[in-house]
Order: sequence, then structure tokens, then C-alpha cells
Amino acid sequence: MMSELRWTLLILGVVFIAALAWWERHRPRQASRSSAAERTAAREPATDAAPRTLREPTLTLPQMRARDPLAMHELPVVEVARDLPAMPVLGPAPPDGGHARPGDEAAEPVAPGVMEFEFAGDEAPAGEAAALDAVHGVPAGVPLESLPSLPPAAAPLVDWPPDERRRIVALRLVAPQPEPFAGRSLRQALAAEGFVLGRFAIFHKPDEEQRAVLSAASLTRPGTFDVETMDSQHYGGLSLFAVLPGPKPPPQAFDELVITARNLNERLCGILQDEQGSPLTAARIALLRERLSAGAPS
Repeated sequence: MMSELRWTLLILGVVFIAALAWWERHRPRQASRSSAAERTAAREPATDAAPRTLREPTLTLPQMRARDPLAMHELPVVEVARDLPAMPVLGPAPPDGGHARPGDEAAEPVAPGVMEFEFAGDEAPAGEAAALDAVHGVPAGVPLESLPSLPPAAAPLVDWPPDERRRIVALRLVAPQPEPFAGRSLRQALAAEGFVLGRFAIFHKPDEEQRAVLSAASLTRPGTFDVETMDSQHYGGLSLFAVLPGPKPPPQAFDELVITARNLNERLCGILQDEQGSPLTAARIALLRERLSAGAPS
């Protein structure tokens, strides 16, 4: 009985020693593995850690203060006169005034190149002096004392040669259909080119010595202008002509006629023609200049 007990204790002791030896043998490896795992975990950042939030610096603005209210300066008081003269209303043109409105069938066009004016001797038509003032911007019927006084424009000197020596070189500026030229626009365009209403109730363009070099008449008979009603009228066109011999040599007068016609056309946007109604092309101008130099009729 005792022997069995000894063998049992001996066997248990051997087993215990063997288990202890095995445990001591594997213990350093587990410690090295756990330390390596800890070092790896320390190197890698935690994935579930909350991201760092960057705070931007606060922007501080300077303190703004309202200015003191500006001192109100006293403004001058403008008094308006209430007793100004009333502006007159232009009435319709007289039946014998010779100015045609659109659709007026009684107007008879002037034959190309022919100007017909009725006057007694060398006297100008009645009312021409008053018309000269109105053509320069003075409204008809307004008392002159209520307007600033301006020196009146001198009427150009019209000294045409006798019929047997007279020669007319004419061009036409026709309004595009169906819109005729407005009387106010026509008057302003003529004034801008230096034309002045004068003898025979037509416009004349003077030279430095106030001698009429060019003339402008309406294409509707009798070809005259009534300055009191001109702004309210409409015109189908202009006849621009130079009477030769005149103050300037014929070639120079013809060149000025062509230049003036082109300038008026730029202002009025019409159609330039010769006296026969043909388009005024460069070839036609050269032919007219050649015939003028040769003395042949245009």
C-alpha cells in the first residue's frame, strides 16, 4: 500500500516538474509578442479617434462711428416769372404759300434744272426781313424784347447775270419715299451749311464777301420757303444750283456745289441726283465737270 502511494507521488512530481519546465520555456516568447504588439499599436494612430478641428483666427474689424451730420448750406432761391408771353401756335399754311404736305395732290413739281421766281425788278418779296430773323431761331410771334438781342444776319448779295449769259448747274436732293423731309430738319441742315434765307424767298450760301455762290429752292412749285410755317411743313426735296458766271470760277463753284450737296445728304439721309433725276455717281460727276469745262450744257 505504501509502495503504490510512493509511485503515485513520484509520477505526480515528475508531471509537475515537466509542466513547470514547459511553462518556463514558452513564457519569454509570449512576452516578446505582447511587447511587439504594444509597440505596433503605439506607432499606428487610432482610427476611431476624433479628427482635430482647426480653429480659424477671429477677424476683428475696426469700430466704425457715424459722422456728425453735415451742415446744410443755404441754396439760392430761383424765382420764375409767371407772366411770360404765351407761345403762338402756328396755323396751317396759306393756300398760295406753295408748300406741300404729304398727300397734297395740288403741288406741282418744278421742272429739273429750271427755277422760276416772280419778283418786281430787284426788290425782294415782302416780309423777307422778318423771315431772316426767324430762320436763325427766333420763334414767330414772340416779342423781340423778351429775347436776347443778336446781330441780324446780312442777306447775301444775289447778282445773277442776264438771261442770255446765264448758265445754271443744278443738283437734286430728294427725300426717300414715303417719308419727306421735315421742315425743321431741313432748315437746320441748311443753316449748318451756311445758307441764309434771302432774295426770292429761297436760301443762298454766301462767300466771304456776302455774295451768293449757291442757292437752294424747294422741288415743289413755286420753289420758295415761308419761314413762318416752314417748321411745320414737309418737303419732297431740294434743288441746289449755282448760277454761272458767279463770284467763283465755274470749276470751283461746281466743286463747292457737290461738296455742299453731299454734306446736306449726310444730315438729311436723302438721295442725290443730277438735274435730270439720274443717280449722282462718281462717273456722272466727272462727266458734268468735263462738260462744264468744255462749255457744253449739262
